[in-house]
Amino acid sequence: MIYSLDKINEMAEGDEDFVRSVVTVFLEEVPEDLQALEEAISTKDYEQIYKMAHKIKPNVDLLGMEQTRANALEIETLGKQDGNFDTIQEKFPLLKTDVEQVVTELKNDFGL
Repeated sequence: MIYSLDKINEMAEGDEDFVRSVVTVFLEEVPEDLQALEEAISTKDYEQIYKMAHKIKPNVDLLGMEQTRANALEIETLGKQDGNFDTIQEKFPLLKTDVEQVVTELKNDFGL
């Protein structure tokens, strides 16, 4: 398991419906954002790369995915600065793999 519910549980203060709603929002939004990021990378749209990585970053952070957050931050920074495109292309598959794995795990763990 590469995610942790510690931050969400701390915010939820025992409210299981809150935890479930955060997980549901993650499952609805992050795969779409990831696809938009992939499309932005395929067209070398630095502004959109920045926006999508920026949007993904807090979601993976909320699930305690530190390495994934670090990759999103690096992609975000490079997108904002029109930075090294090779590095963006190198980091994205790691981000995508982690997000896809967590989506599968969350669906299984929460029966969604």
